[in-house]
Amino acid sequence: MKKASESFRKIIHVDMDAFFASVEQRDNPELKGKPVAVGGSRERGVVAAASYEARKYGVRSAMPSSTAYRKCPQIIFVKPRFERYKEVSGQIRAIFAEYTDLIEPLSLDEAFLDVTHNKKGIESATLIAKDIKKRIKETTGLTASAGISINKFIAKIASDYNKPDGITLVGPEKVELFLEKLAIEKFFGVGKVTAEKMKRLGIVDGKTLKEWTKEGLTSAFGKSGGFYYEIVRGNDNRPVNPNRIRKSLGAENTFSEDFHDLADMKMALDPIARTVYKRLEAANKWGKTLTVKVKFSDFTQITRSQTHDHVIDSLDEILEITFQIMDQIDWDNFTEGVRLLGITLSNFEGEQDESPKLGQQLTLEF
Repeated sequence: MKKASESFRKIIHVDMDAFFASVEQRDNPELKGKPVAVGGSRERGVVAAASYEARKYGVRSAMPSSTAYRKCPQIIFVKPRFERYKEVSGQIRAIFAEYTDLIEPLSLDEAFLDVTHNKKGIESATLIAKDIKKRIKETTGLTASAGISINKFIAKIASDYNKPDGITLVGPEKVELFLEKLAIEKFFGVGKVTAEKMKRLGIVDGKTLKEWTKEGLTSAFGKSGGFYYEIVRGNDNRPVNPNRIRKSLGAENTFSEDFHDLADMKMALDPIARTVYKRLEAANKWGKTLTVKVKFSDFTQITRSQTHDHVIDSLDEILEITFQIMDQIDWDNFTEGVRLLGITLSNFEGEQDESPKLGQQLTLEF
């Protein structure tokens, strides 16, 4: 990591609080203060998002609706309205654009902002984050959480630190201590299974992770080991790229309970397909190749693809091809339950990389 005297980027990660559910509660006052699940129904389906009232009962996104109902019998299921979420997301991004053009959306409800050089000439990234949160509340009636730091990795972790409606600054002088004290399962990119393996090896937080050599981590975790070695030292040089050229576009969900039944997996894939379609529509990109990713409880994974001679540009076709691929998998060869499913579209045509180069960085007040 750089020394305190060196230049740092000023990165903000803004993450809306329970976005889909919060929009539903705002638009329907009868839902305010009640446990709400967007997606699914009492009998079947998968939760796409849960309100904080529902989360108190252990309800989480990607959870089977039947499980959510068992955990919280008073839960209210509402149908997703992706067009509405997209509309509100547009309002939020318009607020971001008042401060910087360096905006990298990750989804409808979160984005990175590089405010090193911002339109309002505000030197403090913390003041900008507070102002953005205030503007979002005034404009949409919704709350957001923000993380502020020297790079994307730490800013994203920080935004989740004081949810909901929180703001967390990890300035250059605090990065090392922040990461050392951070529980290993809180590291972005460390999933449940990896965290369990790390704990068995004595890695329980950033401090114990930092004790490992790059060679040792690579031996234990493969290519990801090098990533863990760098990020625990606060090294992440990825720029906030508003014009990132995607070679693929997709979505995936890690489930709180493993799936063993193909019918349940197909139900779980439905909201994932809808998310993929909305992202394709928003980006106006349509691919010819559809890939399904399946990760099992032992962390092994498989991918299966279909390539067509035409672009796949409808939700019905995405679902049809996805289910075809799932039907063609020989499930008898796999004994472990399924913990993650994903869908990706790729093979876009006629694109050139026009990503801007990162300019000179200056030191500004955090």
